[in-house]
Amino acid sequence: MDEIIDNKPIVVPWDYSQKAECALLHAIDFALALDRGIILVHITKDEADNALNVERLNLIAEDVMRKYGIRPGVVVRTGNIFTEIKHVIEECDAKLAVMGTHGLKGLQKFTGSWALKVITGSKAPFVVVQDKPLNSDIHKVVLPLDFKLEERQKLVWVQFVAKAYKCKFYLCYIENSDAQIRKRTQANISAAIKYLETNQINYELQRLAGKEGLASETINFAQSIGSGLIIIMTTKNIRFQDYVLGAAEQQIIANEAKIPVMCVNPME
Repeated sequence: MDEIIDNKPIVVPWDYSQKAECALLHAIDFALALDRGIILVHITKDEADNALNVERLNLIAEDVMRKYGIRPGVVVRTGNIFTEIKHVIEECDAKLAVMGTHGLKGLQKFTGSWALKVITGSKAPFVVVQDKPLNSDIHKVVLPLDFKLEERQKLVWVQFVAKAYKCKFYLCYIENSDAQIRKRTQANISAAIKYLETNQINYELQRLAGKEGLASETINFAQSIGSGLIIIMTTKNIRFQDYVLGAAEQQIIANEAKIPVMCVNPME
């Protein structure tokens, strides 16, 4: 039987891999900082495997309890990972999901370059990680901004992170040569600054050189300051070929610096 025991918990997709273990460690840090529960979610291809997996996940949950004082709930479902993980997130009204990825070279479903397909459409943002946490605190967060109106939606999650950690946010942008795009980007920057100042959130504005594109330069800048998190918006109505070829946000998600990335989906 599914064990959904927490309101607005942190969901961790689980496939027994090392990357899933990394995601769980990050989730534990978030859970302790935010006073949230954790739910481990495993998706099977055959319902006959469910009972065994519930047993295995319960052993993992008990081990986490012994080590960290927090016992994850356990959910095992049969079906498609691209839909079932989102169903669990909706059912338990999850606040956040933390997922491991092998980067663009991996092709192992939700722990590979298909991570974006799992993320898009979820009401809860996903924090995608590639390695264990360097420490339990996040001190610097990078927030790239462009011209799209939905960029402003991630400001709510800036406040969410700011409540959990005493961190500084770095708003970074590229000065586009197109006057209309430049105007719309500036409007988003102004809205972000107003929001941060209204909520008394520490920030710094950083103009990037613009030679390599926003994705590449965001990663380089985040690495240069030792950022512990990048917050991005996913592309609205993303196309199938973007999953295959790698959209700009997928480039950030699979960054070689292995910086965790919070992916916020635009809502209507």
